[in-house]
This record gives sequence, C-alpha cells and structure tokens, in this order.
Amino acid sequence: MKKLHAVFFVVLIFYGCVTNPLTGKKTMAFVDNNSLFPQSFSEYQSFLNENTVIKNTPEAEMVTRIGTRLAAAAQKWLESEGNPNYLKDYRWEYNLVQDKAVNAWCMPGGKIVVYTGILPVTKTEEGLAVVLGHEIAHALLNHGQQRMSAGLLQQLGAVGVAVLTSGSSETTQSLLMTAYGAGTTVFGTLPFSRDNESEADHYGLIVMAIAGYTPDEAAPFWQRMSSLGGGGTPEFLSTHPSDTTRIRQLQGWTPEAKQTAARFGVNY
Repeated sequence: MKKLHAVFFVVLIFYGCVTNPLTGKKTMAFVDNNSLFPQSFSEYQSFLNENTVIKNTPEAEMVTRIGTRLAAAAQKWLESEGNPNYLKDYRWEYNLVQDKAVNAWCMPGGKIVVYTGILPVTKTEEGLAVVLGHEIAHALLNHGQQRMSAGLLQQLGAVGVAVLTSGSSETTQSLLMTAYGAGTTVFGTLPFSRDNESEADHYGLIVMAIAGYTPDEAAPFWQRMSSLGGGGTPEFLSTHPSDTTRIRQLQGWTPEAKQTAARFGVNY
C-alpha cells in the first residue's frame, strides 16, 4: 500500500504538469481549466450579484478601458510567441465594486474585480494599469489552477503521512501530522504563493508596457501602498512578498519590460 501510494504520487507529479507559453515553465495542473473556468465564472457572477457594482462612471469606464487594453496586449504578446489560441477559453471581465478595501483580485479565466478603496492609491490611469496588469498576469499564468493543484498535492501528502505512520501511536501520528502541516505551509505553500505574486508583478509589468503604460509607474505605486502600513508580518510567514522586495524587483524588471515593449513598437 505504501509503495502504491508513492508510485501514484510520482505519476501525478509527472503527468499533472503543463508548460506556460510565456514563462516556459512547467506548472502543476491537476485541475483542468475546462472544469475550473465554468466554476470560476459562476462564482464570479454570484459575487457580483451580492455586491454593489459601479457602472457608467468615469472610474468604472477607466477600469474596463485599461483591462481591455491590457488583455489585447497580452493577446498580441502570445501571438508573437506562436500561441494565438491560448486565451480562447478566457472570458475577460472587469468590474469596479464598492468596497473600502484597498484591493483587487482575479479569478481563473480572466474575471477581475477592482475595489473602489484602491483608487485613491492608484491615483492615475497608469497606477491602475499596474494593479490590473498584475491581476491579468495571474490569469495568464494560471495561478488559480496552480494554487488548487498545490492544495490537492498537500492533501495527498497528508494521506501519505497517515499511511506511513499508521502503525504508530495516536500521539506520534498527531505530532507528525501537525509537523507536516506546519512544514508544508512555511516551506511550501507560503513560498509558492509569494513566487506567484512576484511572477504576476513581473509579467504584469511587461503586459502594461506592451499596452503603452509606462512600467516606471509600478515602483511608485508600491511605494504608496507601503506608506499605508500593515506590513508587520515577516515575509517568510506571508502569502505576499514584502513591499520592499516588490519595489526592488519591479525596479529591476523595468528595463526588461521596456525592451519587450520595444519589440511591438512601443518605446519609452
């Protein structure tokens, strides 16, 4: 039984991966987008039905305008890489929702929400493009699929621990399971989440540059975010990189974003 579980684990890792056309990296895909996207679209619509969606205002129109422009840039980039059909199942949608939270998010398949609370921090169209570029990058890179796959992998690992310790006392089993949960969170789940966030920053910066929004605005936006405070959690215990890390990384990636945009005739 233990050997069978180990073999299944290896097979799942080997076959449950796909290559992202933008990063060239193999990523976990234990949940197929054909089943994930419809669920995402349904949950997104339920969220909109239960919240106040802002329509027909300059701010709402700006959200849609920027999102549409960024998605078109992403499509252009993918076509240049020989992947014109990569986004065929995506259903891009951008909505401004009344909420004081300084936040925005994206669900698998391109369903994006921007909270009104973040607009005083973005300040300009360029600043909002930083936020939407990041969220669109999450969708392009299939981070939702990866997070669900990582969760399944963690659950499978827990089953493996239970199988391997089945002959031990209940106290030993409990201690090992607790150690497994803490260890996989600190050394697995949290670093994985931070890597996703950094990757979305990186590729979102390139998308906004291709779309004609200067990537120089990314670091100043995060400096404004940092000034709001709330960054007291140590980075290794957080799902996101620290503001200092993000600002430094974005400044380092800005020349690359400009060089990539120049391939499409966009110069800064």
